Amino acid sequence: MSTLVFRPKLTDALRGYNRSRLSADIAAGLTVSVVALPLALAFAIASGLSPQTGLVTAIVGGFLISALGGSRVQIGGPAGAFIVLVAGIVQTHGVSGLMLATLMSGLWLLVMGILRMGVLIRFIPVAVITGFTNGIAVLIALSQCKHFFGLSNVNLPTDAVGLVEALVLHIPDIQPHALGLNLACLSCLVFWQFGRPYCLPASLDRYASALPGPLLVLLLASLGVWWAQWPVDTIGSRFGSLPPDWLSFHPMSVHLLDAQKLLIPSLTLALLGAIESLLCARVADSLVQDRHDPNQELMAQGIANAVMPWVGGMPATGTIARTMTNIHNGASSPVAGMVHAIGLWLLVWLGAPLVMWVPLGALSAILLFVAWNMGDWKAFSQLKQFRWPYRWTLLAVFALTVLVDLTVAIEVGLAAACLTFIYRISSLTHRTLLFDNGDTQHWAITGALFFGAVDVLNALTHRLPKKTLLLDFKGVIYMDSSGADAIKNVYQDCQTHGVRLALRGLNQQPKDLLNRIGLLDALQTPETILEDNTLRRHGVGDWVE
Repeated sequence: MSTLVFRPKLTDALRGYNRSRLSADIAAGLTVSVVALPLALAFAIASGLSPQTGLVTAIVGGFLISALGGSRVQIGGPAGAFIVLVAGIVQTHGVSGLMLATLMSGLWLLVMGILRMGVLIRFIPVAVITGFTNGIAVLIALSQCKHFFGLSNVNLPTDAVGLVEALVLHIPDIQPHALGLNLACLSCLVFWQFGRPYCLPASLDRYASALPGPLLVLLLASLGVWWAQWPVDTIGSRFGSLPPDWLSFHPMSVHLLDAQKLLIPSLTLALLGAIESLLCARVADSLVQDRHDPNQELMAQGIANAVMPWVGGMPATGTIARTMTNIHNGASSPVAGMVHAIGLWLLVWLGAPLVMWVPLGALSAILLFVAWNMGDWKAFSQLKQFRWPYRWTLLAVFALTVLVDLTVAIEVGLAAACLTFIYRISSLTHRTLLFDNGDTQHWAITGALFFGAVDVLNALTHRLPKKTLLLDFKGVIYMDSSGADAIKNVYQDCQTHGVRLALRGLNQQPKDLLNRIGLLDALQTPETILEDNTLRRHGVGDWVE
């Protein structure tokens, strides 16, 4: 049994650390802090929380994940994937319920890392991840329609169907001022990502590309609203100014009854955070030619999420957009992520008055753009390239995520993937008749002999030979207890009908299993060694019954 190893990537990354790497990490970290500011605000507000909740999560959670994590360049903080789930927990259990769920998810993640379950996340099928991610992207986009169309004062349902129906009914209530500003913000984001490289000279674009689109939109929208006194909802008008103690210790109480109600939501938060962060870390590895430690990453996120409720934060995980920004700006170690957290704190401290003028609609435009970039929309057009189990799994997870519930979508998706896997593997297990003269049958068994494929053996008892049943197991790569039990049933049927059972070519794993249950000794009795010369001429000698 392997022992627990808690070794943050920071300890290895600092070997040979020098001034040039420090300069690169500081530059990358400060750039990421600029990108993180609008996203932290947007994700928190979209989740039904105060702006400072997102800021605290990006600062404290981001620092802990970088300092203790298993990746050299991953950036942690609030993520768009959490919006719908967090908003649902807040609506059902309140902010205190979210704090407890976040604490519990941190404990789940810590246990997953201690038990070395990081590699298991890689076994979640692509169809489940794609359907789930695309569904979340749709839900994020729908949830932002309220602020985007200036319907902040209208109570809209949270379910997708009811929300679409309500939006249609409230078309006359759309605020032209808000819609105009938000369309301008969204257009600016689209231009900055897709049109800027073609419209600006290369020499100018090199400098312009260093300015993140979300921050540019935030600055222009805030300055415009402040200068023109534009009649739209802002962070200041909705939430007021940042309190002096926005980054401080928050005591909380834990009740077992509440913990029981939040068991499934907290586990969903943990699984979603683990999937999000480890997928992000794998993408980062391919760009920086490194290998992350998935178990260390889970433990670091577990610690970060366990700390979040005590400082007034929300769930944190690895984030792809900020991690890519970190890599593209030359980060070489977790120091960049730690600098990002410190830089974000300084940015908020210095720019707090301007933050109060940020329009809520501008944040909704940013989230709409995030949702678009978040989804893998090509996957729908490429479905015809895959077999029907993949198609139906992806579509079912997507539909359930949008129309029913995130937890149900994950459960159904994983169940469908498991059933598909069992069906596929069982279809690869089969038997081949090599010899049959009425007295003796010689069968070759190939594949994995597990609970989903035991019918391959059970069917042999329907037409037993008169004297000897020979089974060649050289092609059996794996056997579980159900497979061993099936062999035992065949042996008992053979004993009942006076037929000898002989096995050949057992690989080590099946042999060990049969030996543990005592069946191998029963088959290897001296009086049942084959001495039939006819069988030897057919190449079925040297058998053990």
